[in-house]
Amino acid sequence: MSKIKVLLAGEAWTAGTIHTKGFDQFATSDYQTGVGPLQAALEDSDVDLVHLPAPQVPAQFPATREALAAYDVVMLSDIGANSMLLHPDTFLRGQRTPNRLKLLAEWVEEGGALVMAGGYYSFQGLNGGARYHGTPIETILPVSIAPQDDRLEVPEGFSPVPLADHPILAGIKGEWPYLLGLNTVTVKPDATLLVGMPAASGGHPVLAVGTHGKGRTMAWTTDVAPHWLPDEFSRWPGYATLWRQAFAWLAQRT
Repeated sequence: MSKIKVLLAGEAWTAGTIHTKGFDQFATSDYQTGVGPLQAALEDSDVDLVHLPAPQVPAQFPATREALAAYDVVMLSDIGANSMLLHPDTFLRGQRTPNRLKLLAEWVEEGGALVMAGGYYSFQGLNGGARYHGTPIETILPVSIAPQDDRLEVPEGFSPVPLADHPILAGIKGEWPYLLGLNTVTVKPDATLLVGMPAASGGHPVLAVGTHGKGRTMAWTTDVAPHWLPDEFSRWPGYATLWRQAFAWLAQRT
């Protein structure tokens, strides 16, 4: 059987620093990615992960159903709706281009699969800037998205709690490592909540799944890497098992 082809859009950024030394100052920049732990977890697996870094998303994210058909699963991780909506031909040249949020929703309805992972520019995000509330992406996800900043920082940490039997969670035993935050969402009535925060920490969803038309969808409301998901979590054997089984379920291999 062929490998599961996953397109991960996001998880990359440029950080700028201004160094001031008395009268003088200079600036430096650094390109960083957050996809490393997930890539490591999928090594020697049935999953072929293709990373489209955030700076390349506006110009290079698929704009046709034929281009999306090259993948079994699309994953949006820490990449806001503007990057999907504003192709350079639209933003810089005032030309009409496909609405890739609508396109993605139609592709899932026809049998594709979508997972959104949490972050400062996922779901509604920092200061509401991710802007997925009220979009076709919210329509197909198994969760409803708040209209305002939805981040919850938990610096003291919390251990997620499995809440249901499901192929994604098969074989994952014992207490889960701690997480440090997530995007707060509401599970839709026709979706299934698989993992949540303990009630004492707020009880918010961590992992929910659902279907849309012929396709499958998943919401993972925390990061795939620091800061919300510490190194201790990504080094936990259950992390690799979780993602390998999640992509298999999304691609309808299980």
